[in-house]
Amino acid sequence: MRAASAAAEPVVELDEMLVTASADASAEGLRPVYAGGQVATGGRVGLLGSMDFLSTPFSLTSYTQELIENQQSASVGEVLLNDPAVRVARGFGNFQQLYMVRGLPVYSDDMAYNGLYGLLPRQYLAAELVERVEVLRGANAFLNGAAPGGSGLGGAVNVMPKRAPNGAVSEVTAGVQSGGQIYGAVDLARRLAGERFGVRFNGVRRDGDTAVDGESSELALASVGLDWWSDVVRVSADLGWQDFDREASQPSITIGGGIQVPDAPRASRSVAQPWTYSDERDLFATIRTEVDLTEGLVLWAAAGVREGEEENSFANPTVVAADGTSSSYRFDNVREDHVATGEVGLRASFATAGVGHRVVASAAAYALDSDNAYAFSSFAGFAGDIYAPFAVVAPAADFFVGGSLAAPLRTERVRTSSVALADVISFADDRLMLTLGVRRQKIESDSYDYDSGARLSSYSESRTTPVAGVVYRFASRVSGYANYIEGLSKGDTAPATSGGTAVVNAGDVLRPYVTEQIEVGAKFDFGRLGTTVGVFQSEKPIAGVGSDGVFRVLDHQRNRGVEFTAFGEPVSGVRLLGGASFLDTDVAGNDSIGAPTWQVNTGVEWAPVFLPGFVLDGRMIHTDEQFANAANTQRVPSWTRFDFGARWRLDFDDGRALTVRARVENLLDRDYWASAGGYPGAGYLTVGGPRTLVVSGTLSF
Repeated sequence: MRAASAAAEPVVELDEMLVTASADASAEGLRPVYAGGQVATGGRVGLLGSMDFLSTPFSLTSYTQELIENQQSASVGEVLLNDPAVRVARGFGNFQQLYMVRGLPVYSDDMAYNGLYGLLPRQYLAAELVERVEVLRGANAFLNGAAPGGSGLGGAVNVMPKRAPNGAVSEVTAGVQSGGQIYGAVDLARRLAGERFGVRFNGVRRDGDTAVDGESSELALASVGLDWWSDVVRVSADLGWQDFDREASQPSITIGGGIQVPDAPRASRSVAQPWTYSDERDLFATIRTEVDLTEGLVLWAAAGVREGEEENSFANPTVVAADGTSSSYRFDNVREDHVATGEVGLRASFATAGVGHRVVASAAAYALDSDNAYAFSSFAGFAGDIYAPFAVVAPAADFFVGGSLAAPLRTERVRTSSVALADVISFADDRLMLTLGVRRQKIESDSYDYDSGARLSSYSESRTTPVAGVVYRFASRVSGYANYIEGLSKGDTAPATSGGTAVVNAGDVLRPYVTEQIEVGAKFDFGRLGTTVGVFQSEKPIAGVGSDGVFRVLDHQRNRGVEFTAFGEPVSGVRLLGGASFLDTDVAGNDSIGAPTWQVNTGVEWAPVFLPGFVLDGRMIHTDEQFANAANTQRVPSWTRFDFGARWRLDFDDGRALTVRARVENLLDRDYWASAGGYPGAGYLTVGGPRTLVVSGTLSF
């Protein structure tokens, strides 16, 4: 009888509950990784949140932590070398990483951290902090708000922080690179309190000489990522600290007027003076919360702060003769940044008469207070030679001084605020999706005298930026898309004089500049291979003084291009990542500075089935010729770089694993000019890195 009763009892099978850590505090979490593990199936699309790439009316790629680790990338800039629409350049007069996207700059201090501007270290970000590096190509003022630094007109870069995954993480990494620089890192993660609370710690240390003779750097990083979830509430938070110091780093080099661009100097030898340096220290924190108010209605809020300090001494050469003779002067500066930023929003999902709606409303604010001081040596400069560099005694930086290097005053104040509303409307079982939205943006900026602190200028203007995007799913794995979207940046103030002649409207403030973009394209997901092809055009205003003496918008920079990307693992053990971009720019009949016509990336990995855990990888990066001046008389040659790597993962019976990685960058040791310009109107050049061997081992336990 007991056996019969037991057999009659119903068996209830419970659905498996999978706990997914969420970097952005959303219920969905990060988009899954695509076949091959190098990119994700989608990413963050500004205030619209996380979206699948097939359902997004924009061009987006999200690079994964797996790719970052396997390529031993040290910085976000090294990760972005994989993108065919992006090239890494440098800020004006410093070592700030700058990303040229579709021929327009994205300053590293305009990079977003989990959707918030201004929280990351301003010049350089160590890649160990990052779970995903997301590149959105194209204008994006509606999606992200106007970038506070005035860049981001051709694209946006957002990084997502690490979170504790479902399984414990215990990893220790040690490595070395050419020149003798040593590297150590630790990555620890645990989930506690019944999997509801997660903590992840990352610590990094790099120290020593690099592959460039005479150059050294030192980096220390510590970060903690936390997350907690309940049935209706999700919270994530981050605390990070980075200290990055450089000595005698390869400087930017300007080619004097009337001189053709000479051959690049030896990449393996620094042209810098031994007394030059750049030190940067940053402490930042952020918190993000999402609450399910009712079914289909979600409230979110996020906030963050950063305290940053910089001290620098530069001597960037200007080539004054075809034989490489140069002239330099010393430039010292200090900077202290105080940033606070935040956003709040509501997201509602519902259907009416068979039409789906995903309505998003948000408000955002950003505040920067920056204290600065500078000191120059005599502009007469000192002589040098980029082909046979020699050291000189550091000249006194007392010729032209602004403020006190020991106690800088407030010199810049930036405030931005905006409100936005969008509706993603879906028809025909989500085969057709229409995105409509508008953002009202206010930009405020004040500048102050370096010596007295007195206000010199003030800017306060508002502008409304719309968006319209459409996606049509021709099949479950094929979609076409189109968008109209704008970029937004602060307008200029009319100068007092131009060419020695008084400007009629001197002091007038122009309204914010609007960069208009249209784009159409198609996306394909073949199951194990994804591709995107897009055609775009953008127009960016250019202001100047007309023949009537009035300062106003006179012309537009027109950028027109075609992009193709491919990613995935089409055949088991063979992974692809790369693409090509074609760019045609026009500024008064000439190409814009630092905008190559062609860029091609090809990355291939091969994991032979007969050697489990072993992988070979290769990458080719080609950049077409570009120009270093507006008149297009200084032509920078094209360049091609090859990288090669191998890794081997060994799994032990006790659950431990050892992964050994080796990689050679610039395999053929080619000397080349890697980029031209980056700051509008400037055509300084940067030298590509020399052949560099990087070896590391990661023990997982």
